[in-house]
Amino acid sequence: MTDDAAAAPTCLARPLPGPGDDRAGGCAAARAVDGRPLHAAALKFFWGPMDCGKSTMALQMNYNHGRQGRRGLVTTRIDRSLGPQVTTRIGLAHSAIEVTDALDLRDLVRDAWAEGVRVDYLICDEASFYNLEHIEQMAELVDNYDVDVYAFGLATDFRSCLFPAAQRLFELADEVARIQVEVLCWCGREGLLNARVVDGRVVREGEQVVIGDTVDTADVRYQVLCRRHYRSGDLGPRG
Repeated sequence: MTDDAAAAPTCLARPLPGPGDDRAGGCAAARAVDGRPLHAAALKFFWGPMDCGKSTMALQMNYNHGRQGRRGLVTTRIDRSLGPQVTTRIGLAHSAIEVTDALDLRDLVRDAWAEGVRVDYLICDEASFYNLEHIEQMAELVDNYDVDVYAFGLATDFRSCLFPAAQRLFELADEVARIQVEVLCWCGREGLLNARVVDGRVVREGEQVVIGDTVDTADVRYQVLCRRHYRSGDLGPRG
């Protein structure tokens, strides 16, 4: 399948009436194979701190779209389970395609189409861990292939700095939304920042991506703090 062929969704609309034979040559109401108007696809980035339900929302969105007859692919990178799946802290899980540095998201979709598998959208969980090329590929899938892309991830790392992929999503996304499930700091204020905790203290140096969890027993764990307590490194009475 050529790039041009892959990028040309099927037109299911009838031409609008025109002068003469009451039919127009164009297809002003062109539809993709899933029935949505062509060129209506969007790149959307949903972000928030740890524990706000990003992966849960990703799986819910995949379920909702599937209920309406749409077909999509679920991808992830460095899920907490260390497996090719999206997992949530409330116990939900879904198989997923692991995004490696070598994976091209455009090829992923084109290969599916070549095998006769319809792809209307991508669910991209843990998107802050993708590389910059992946984000550019997401934008191209939307603009050139009319595939919706829904990305979910953190905005900032344990140093309170933007992940490069998240920054690029902020720059390119058609819509950016902070997930509204409130996460609280131990003091009761809104939790904003993800602190990395090693040996009972907040650390501010090290690799940007280190796998950990929010449970107290983890060797490397993360705790969501308000800005005040993130800056002071105060983990609270149970820290």
